[in-house]
Amino acid sequence: MQRWAYGTSAVTAALLVGLTGCTGSSGDDSGGGSEQDGPATASSAKPGKYRTLPEACGAVERGTLRALLPGLDRLESRKREEAYDGQPALTYDTDRRTGCRWTTGLPDGTRSLVIDFERVVSYDPALSDDDRAQQLYDKKAAEAGIPAPLDRKPEDGKPSAAASESAAEDADPARTTGPAGSGEDDGKNGKNGGDTGSGETGGSGTAGRTAGKGEESPASPSPSASGDAATAPRALDGLGDVAYIDDHLGTADSGAHRDITIVFRASNVLVTIAYDQWSTHRSDIPGSKELQTRAQRLARELSDTFDA
Repeated sequence: MQRWAYGTSAVTAALLVGLTGCTGSSGDDSGGGSEQDGPATASSAKPGKYRTLPEACGAVERGTLRALLPGLDRLESRKREEAYDGQPALTYDTDRRTGCRWTTGLPDGTRSLVIDFERVVSYDPALSDDDRAQQLYDKKAAEAGIPAPLDRKPEDGKPSAAASESAAEDADPARTTGPAGSGEDDGKNGKNGGDTGSGETGGSGTAGRTAGKGEESPASPSPSASGDAATAPRALDGLGDVAYIDDHLGTADSGAHRDITIVFRASNVLVTIAYDQWSTHRSDIPGSKELQTRAQRLARELSDTFDA
């Protein structure tokens, strides 16, 4: 054994001497250049504006919750306070993902609210955090069937958002699959981004499509999507850097439900709101206008906290 170890050391030493000689000789070549003289490494793209996220269960004013979830104030004192506190999403890094859920029962059904915050970090040195967040937003919008703005066309030679998303998902440790209530990543959070282990708020999963509501019948066309441009799924102006609203009507054995989802981007943060109403009577269809109006009011309140 000693002879074998010694022989190995001798061979290693010889190799080191040879390598040292080669290195010295290449350094003397006037035309070869050194590593320091080679092309400069590309600098990292610009980081996002936000490095932390709001505490989700404390991000919604009590008065806003009262308007969104009628019936909370009729609860017994202890249960009322618990309902207002909300149920935080399970997340493993609150600087990357936070979420919260609130639910209230009504005589004829339920209403639920889920919000999800995701701070996007690009792991591509040539792609900024904001651009990465825009790619993820575009993917969500495409999945929701939201028409792309006419003034935003893909650049020649650039990969599609879906392709970029697929290529980068494995490199981003925060985007692990989970029922994020969107939760992305995303489910359509859930549409809220359920792709980062954030409990039940997910990248985009709407709260109204959760299990336990009964088996859904074949997709029925939503009245808002079939004719009324004022309430149809669409892009929204004046909300974050870019935003859209989705409106889905469904029926199940336990009744009818309407799910309103709003997604907006504020720099490198994606915010998803999932607001739904369940009716125990399939013939009692929740309307779009009231739910959309209240969801948009909340979205603007949350957007203002990022702009402040």
